[in-house]
Amino acid sequence: MSLQLSLGARVRKSPFFDACCKAGLAAASVYNHMYMPTSYGDPVAEYERLVNGVAMWDVAVERQVALKGPDALALARILTPRNLDGLQIGQGKYVPICNYQGYLINDPVLLQIDDYEIWLSIADSDIGLWASAVAGTLGLDVTVFEPDVSPLAVQGPKAVEVVAALFGDWVRDLRYFGFRLTEIDGIPVVVARSGWSKQGGFELYLRDGRRGTDLWNIVAAAGAPFGIGPGSPNYIERVESGLISYGADTDVFTTPFEMGLGRFIDLTQPVEFIGKKALIALKEAGVRRRFVGLKIDGPAFERPSENRYDVLFNGANAGFVSAAAYSPRIGSNIAVAMVLVAAIEAGTGVDVITNDGVRHATIVDLPFC
Repeated sequence: MSLQLSLGARVRKSPFFDACCKAGLAAASVYNHMYMPTSYGDPVAEYERLVNGVAMWDVAVERQVALKGPDALALARILTPRNLDGLQIGQGKYVPICNYQGYLINDPVLLQIDDYEIWLSIADSDIGLWASAVAGTLGLDVTVFEPDVSPLAVQGPKAVEVVAALFGDWVRDLRYFGFRLTEIDGIPVVVARSGWSKQGGFELYLRDGRRGTDLWNIVAAAGAPFGIGPGSPNYIERVESGLISYGADTDVFTTPFEMGLGRFIDLTQPVEFIGKKALIALKEAGVRRRFVGLKIDGPAFERPSENRYDVLFNGANAGFVSAAAYSPRIGSNIAVAMVLVAAIEAGTGVDVITNDGVRHATIVDLPFC
């Protein structure tokens, strides 16, 4: 049974939506109140382009929350437990955001655009409302808003050749999460070395929503000699790479320590960021579960999992699988999962209740490759 996604004004379309439809968009989801492309009808080709060539993705759903004003940095410091000392214009940072109980509520990339403007490139949650409420409660001199910014990703081992052909060889020198404001054919963009894959690539932050089709066509033309084609954040590759998907891999009680994000948290800094006391207590208590990889026995899954799978250890619930698929590179069914530490340390593996029945799984570290 196939389901149809009804289009309407309540869920927004990206500036690249028409170009995506023309390129053969076959399926979409909803993310940050926008339609998010998920397939162009040939998942094998989309995976191959990403891991061996170059793909272009409409990721305008990766919305920006702008903090603008004299207190922009002060607000950013309050929102994240990451130490922002030494923050530089042109170099982004991955910044977990927690609530007052220390539970993870977003994991954006922070970009300092200028001395008085910071962007948070967010995952799927209304963090703009959170930031605005915090700023208003504290009386900070900062405006929180969603700017006219829509990322278009160019991902894969050949992505650097495409982006260098568009903007020049200076893009090769960008550090990871490094970025520069520039333009192409009169279209204002931010070129950032980033993207939701481990295959290398860039994100072009379109700064004029009227020019989405123009930018799409420019990238497609530059990428044609390299075999570029449309795609979307790839399900199989993200599992292989152990990339975190906020909301899919997390629940309302997930801590950054469970997700392996402790290295991004500075509990000794003098800033009284949100959740500091709770995070100190959580770290002292240690974690009961961890985000890990699984290699799942049995025949190859015919399609990626559509729901979470329960994980069992000695017959009792020990966590959940949030994404599972057959990996052609690894030659195995693989998954990412939140699993109790007791089950991990036992070293005997776990059982997973899949759509095809109960299968045994071996616990491994992430990433797979």
